[in-house]
This record gives sequence, structure tokens and C-alpha cells, in this order.
Amino acid sequence: MAASGSNARSTLIVQLSPTRNAKLSFTVQLVLTLFWLAWASMLLFSAERAYAQDYLYYAFFGLAIVFLFYVILQNTSVFGVQSYIEVTQQYIVQKFGVFRTKHLIQIPDIAAVHITPLALRLTLQDGSQVYLDLKQVRKKRDLDKIKNKIRDLAELHNYELTDTMGNRI
Repeated sequence: MAASGSNARSTLIVQLSPTRNAKLSFTVQLVLTLFWLAWASMLLFSAERAYAQDYLYYAFFGLAIVFLFYVILQNTSVFGVQSYIEVTQQYIVQKFGVFRTKHLIQIPDIAAVHITPLALRLTLQDGSQVYLDLKQVRKKRDLDKIKNKIRDLAELHNYELTDTMGNRI
């Protein structure tokens, strides 16, 4: 967890693990990409190749490097936190990765929040619902921090709050 902004206590940023909901795990993606890179290298540096198709070998090798960079960028925090949930006094932001858009929900627009073990269902003032998936939160402690911050904001902004048992909080 890291804090940003001028008031560190009012901002909560929790890093997400994008590999937890991926169809292929990070390890499988990395192994397949390294196999692709090895195959492209073998094709590129082999002695028996047709010179008329040289550009295809370079393109295949270049695409393997680009995809390796994409897999590392999307699934690790080597280049900083790319997937996160941020909860402040004014808004909630959920971002699922480098190449995906941020989902911003303003706190005053919230009419009700239903807390489940691994999700938040927000009902906005206009009647629309937003589902925030919390399966990618890395630590149980961070999951509890998010839920407690939402509970604190409910008292501050007077929106309806229910938990999984249907009890009003």
C-alpha cells in the first residue's frame, strides 16, 4: 500500500495482481513468450535460410521482443504500479493495467454500496450499478483496508451500506 497526495491518511492505493484473473498465468505467458523468442532467434541466426525472406525473420523476432515487454509490463510492477484501486474522500478509481482505461466513481454520486467478500456493488444516484471486482487484491489486509475505507466514507457521505448478510451497517 502506498499513499499519495498531500494528505496521506485520506488516500488509499492498493496494488492489484492482474495475473489472478488472466486466462493464462504469468508463468505460462512468460514460458510461451520465451519459447517464441528462442524459436525466432533460431530462425534468424540459422545458417540455412532464404535471403528473400529475411524481413519476415526480423519481424517475427521483433514481435517476440515486443510481446515479452508487454507480458512483463502488464504482469509485474517493474515499471511501477500499473493495476490498482485508489479510494479517496472524493472518488474511487479502479485501473486494471497499463493499456486499460481507469474507472472513476465520484463519492457524492453513490447512493448505496453492497459489500461482498470479493466485490463492491455500487448503486449510483441515477440508478445505475457499478461492480468493483476485488479478486485481484493481493493481501487480505489490503482488502480489509478498502472495505473499512468504504465504511468510513459511508458515515461521512451518508450513503446506504449493506454487507453480504443483508444487514445494514
